[in-house]
Amino acid sequence: MPDDLYIAVVCSSNQNRSMEAHNFLNKKGYRVRSFGSGSHVKLPGSAADKPNIYDFNTTYDEMYRDLISKNPELYTQNGILHMLDRNRRIKPHPERFQGCKEKFDVIITCEERVYDQVIEDFDSREKGTEKAVHVLNINITDNHEDATIGAFMICDLVAMLQDTEDLDDEIDEQLQEFEHKCGRELLHIVQFY
Repeated sequence: MPDDLYIAVVCSSNQNRSMEAHNFLNKKGYRVRSFGSGSHVKLPGSAADKPNIYDFNTTYDEMYRDLISKNPELYTQNGILHMLDRNRRIKPHPERFQGCKEKFDVIITCEERVYDQVIEDFDSREKGTEKAVHVLNINITDNHEDATIGAFMICDLVAMLQDTEDLDDEIDEQLQEFEHKCGRELLHIVQFY
């Protein structure tokens, strides 16, 4: 078991849930990256049917400045500007999981649809056999409060996994313990690089 698990956290747009967990894990000293799995980055807009849509290579700073120019009161009130300010202090721009070639020990998704997209991406890659990765899902509602609660849960989960002698042998037991402790059901599959 490596001393340092390499963790990826994935939500749809690499904005709220994955970035909150990235921030928490980073502060605790874990090796972590975060990603989105959607085709574009979507942020709430002036109405539910009018989201702000960006490419993944758009920087958090560009999004921040765009939303300030559109409606600073709305985006301050709904917390989007605060979230983007936090994000731009962590990394330059959102990243799409499907474009990443790094190999992780554990990938944690924040929504079942995202979990399915990550597995679909592995299915489309050339099959490897040399490195196992544990893909886990814990459903986290996409709002600021639940993202914070989810980040605490992800930190607890990573701490439990980090403490194992042999992750591959002990993960099922650790996940059962975590589910019992948190009252949340996890999805788990092993993929290979």
